[in-house]
Amino acid sequence: MKVAFCSSEVFPFAKTGGLADVSGALPWALADEGCEIKVFMPLYKNIKPQILNQYFGVSKVGKVEVIFVRNDNYFLRDALYGTPKGDYPDNLERFSFFNNQVIEIMKKINFNPDIVHCNDWQTAPLIIFLRTKYKDVFKNAKLVLTIHNLAYQGIFPQDKFSVLGISGEYFSIQYLEFYGKINLLKGGIVFADMVNTVSPTYAKQIQTQEFGCGLEGVLREKKDRLMGILNAIDYSVWDPSKDKFIYKNYSSRNLDDKYINKNRFQKELGLAEKKNTLLLGMVSRLAEQKGIDILSKGLEKILKKYQVIILGLGEKKYHKILQDIEKGNKKSFVLFLKFDEELAHKIYASCDCFLLPSRFEPCGLSQMISYRYATVPIVHHTGGLADTVVDYSDKGGGFVFKNYSEIDLINTIDRAKEVFDRKDEWLKLLKKITKYNFSWKRTAKEYINMYRIIL
Repeated sequence: MKVAFCSSEVFPFAKTGGLADVSGALPWALADEGCEIKVFMPLYKNIKPQILNQYFGVSKVGKVEVIFVRNDNYFLRDALYGTPKGDYPDNLERFSFFNNQVIEIMKKINFNPDIVHCNDWQTAPLIIFLRTKYKDVFKNAKLVLTIHNLAYQGIFPQDKFSVLGISGEYFSIQYLEFYGKINLLKGGIVFADMVNTVSPTYAKQIQTQEFGCGLEGVLREKKDRLMGILNAIDYSVWDPSKDKFIYKNYSSRNLDDKYINKNRFQKELGLAEKKNTLLLGMVSRLAEQKGIDILSKGLEKILKKYQVIILGLGEKKYHKILQDIEKGNKKSFVLFLKFDEELAHKIYASCDCFLLPSRFEPCGLSQMISYRYATVPIVHHTGGLADTVVDYSDKGGGFVFKNYSEIDLINTIDRAKEVFDRKDEWLKLLKKITKYNFSWKRTAKEYINMYRIIL
């Protein structure tokens, strides 16, 4: 089976979020299952392909060929999609160019895919183009669109419609029109042979008004060709027994060494060095979607009893709220307003519990990583978190709250602390969660099954 996998970001070449992690792992897992796969992404600044010509670059990484679409005016910029002031005003032009070029490059290298697999709004135009102006090209290929986060849809003014180079008839409510604007994700959904999201629960939730972001009607029409496949994590990257970033390696066989990480991290950060104090960690975008609103409301109360470390960037108003709380709680709260790979690994390894109070969460990878590091997740019951975290009271591996409020979040942390204080019970819980398996091998087989269904 030949697969063209298209993404605007792929780890380790370029990353802003979870899309890059999926795109940096799933194609290789598919290749291990026998697919012939080529990954297409833009040639951003600081990427150095093994081969480079005027139009594209190529790097062979294991069994997978990564093809970088070149346009120095569009892609040699400091960021992928925009600046702190907002999105680049020419993003429609940039990603229209990218998707047109993917088709031209596949023709040039004579790659005839069975599956064209696109991800999010940035590559949705590829599906639109293959069903409109390129409809006589790759006629037998089936088109898949994976929605990683429905909240981001690629919406642009109507007067830019000519940039797409397709007939004006497609600016209509049946196709790309969305409240008088162009909606690229909507167009991708309409034209795709199969749409999937990154967890089964999220696939159901996005068909409702609460989570559908205005596209719930379009998605309900697609329900017979809408699936949820749970994401996975790369265990070669997330493995405390080999992790080069943490203070001391450990596994389920020597969990006492996890507390060496906790003690060293507390000391380094200037927190009170107390083994029996519950240490809570969070690595996240600081946005309402991720539950920062309810966490910031309840944080002062939480810090009276527990220690908290937060790493991430996001909305400026939450930066300010959290910075103000940090000033008055130096011995119990540390805030890092940045993204830092090493710090993220230390947080997973050192903390007792990991906070995921998301309002909505398409999948979430942090809970899977935290399991691996014997760090117990505390989550809101939504999306992929509902698919991966069962409450301790139901013989699961985490602590879950169903009512989205700071009171319920605090009560759930308190419940975790009650078990944490019963050391034998806590150790048994840690040993159980380190054995959970969220590997890409399992997920890749589900994707291949989906491909076979549409073929």
